[in-house]
Amino acid sequence: MRLSICLLASLFCATNLVAQGDSTATHTAAPGAAHHIAAGDSAGPMHPDVALRHYQEALAVDSTNYEADWKAARAIADVAKQIQGNDDSLKNRRDSLYSVGRTYAERAIRADSTQADGHYALAMVLGRLSRTRGGKERVRFAKVIYDEAARAVAINPNHDNAHHVLGAWNAEVKRLSGFTYFFAKTLYGGGFMSKANWPDAVSHLQKAVEIDPQHIYHRLELAEVYVDLDQYSKAREQLQVIATLPNYDVLDHQYKDDAVALLDEIKNKKDKSS
Repeated sequence: MRLSICLLASLFCATNLVAQGDSTATHTAAPGAAHHIAAGDSAGPMHPDVALRHYQEALAVDSTNYEADWKAARAIADVAKQIQGNDDSLKNRRDSLYSVGRTYAERAIRADSTQADGHYALAMVLGRLSRTRGGKERVRFAKVIYDEAARAVAINPNHDNAHHVLGAWNAEVKRLSGFTYFFAKTLYGGGFMSKANWPDAVSHLQKAVEIDPQHIYHRLELAEVYVDLDQYSKAREQLQVIATLPNYDVLDHQYKDDAVALLDEIKNKKDKSS
């Protein structure tokens, strides 16, 4: 119940601040914004609701502050991902938060398109939003997710989270059902959709793990791709490491449970011979 109240408060504040930002834009960061951003950073990934409130305070001072905008997008997405379930009220609340996150990310890109984090934030928010949708709705986000994540990696080749998005994008497209893939090819053309492949899914997620080996979700998604490819030994390696890592993200406890469940699911499976 407490979480729900916090989430509703975050949505109310976020919506108001976005509306204010459209009419009070300024490109000069006010001195107070830096203080609020630092406070948000101190809250960290374990407390995204607290971090979000601080970034919103920074945006109330300076609505076009690049750092506050992209970090608010990241924080609100981390708040939204905790809303799990498929009933309409939960879906609407979650999607509303992701929509506000999209606005924050787009505003960050308008403030400074030369830095990687704004592009990553937009790709990440839309990637998470797409995973709450089914079929055709999911596909509609495919091109912008890919383009923004690719821009982030082009700007900063060591952006582990952008590599993660690209790896997940390749995997998600390869997992599409035949009908949904056909719709995607019709919407974007076969040339674009043919970009998706399993080797890129693996290589981008491997790169994410290489850059930040402590990041549990990098390893979990890489393990899931290895399972898709019947490379169970490699999947087990990643899943076993996850159990040894400290929690850093608000959902790391859940990711660890998912890793245990997947490890049990594949315990008797053998690698597919090449």
